[in-house]
Amino acid sequence: MVISGDKGLSPAARSQLEKEIANLRAQREALAPQPGEQERTGDAADQADVIDRAEAAARLDRQIADLAAKMEHGGYGNAQLPDGTTVTLRFSDGDEETFQVVTVPGEDSDAITSDSPLGLALVGAKAGDAITYRTPRGEAKATVVKVTPPK
Repeated sequence: MVISGDKGLSPAARSQLEKEIANLRAQREALAPQPGEQERTGDAADQADVIDRAEAAARLDRQIADLAAKMEHGGYGNAQLPDGTTVTLRFSDGDEETFQVVTVPGEDSDAITSDSPLGLALVGAKAGDAITYRTPRGEAKATVVKVTPPK
């Protein structure tokens, strides 16, 4: 299963990404030098502040670029499940869990992001397939019980 022409983003995910980008751009703008500030020479503390602001601006620029890429390509190209896909997995201990695939992480505890190790391991998987993915505690395995694309 790959992303369709809509880049695999639900309207809610697209809206969330747009809000995050707008917020980051506002933060970035606040870091821009004020008129007359660049000509000012100061002590080491002033210079350190300028360096800190430049580093913060660079971090914000990277975050904006990453989010813009998610909007443009649905995350990381075609190698991910579309936003809204529902997946049921059976783990090695016999427990079954159902997850909603999302592009933008939220507070939903039964959601997995499409670009997480588990989300990426599910690309192309179908019922009955065994998958392996990376966790902070090492490699984990699960069996795909069901994959339901978004409506």
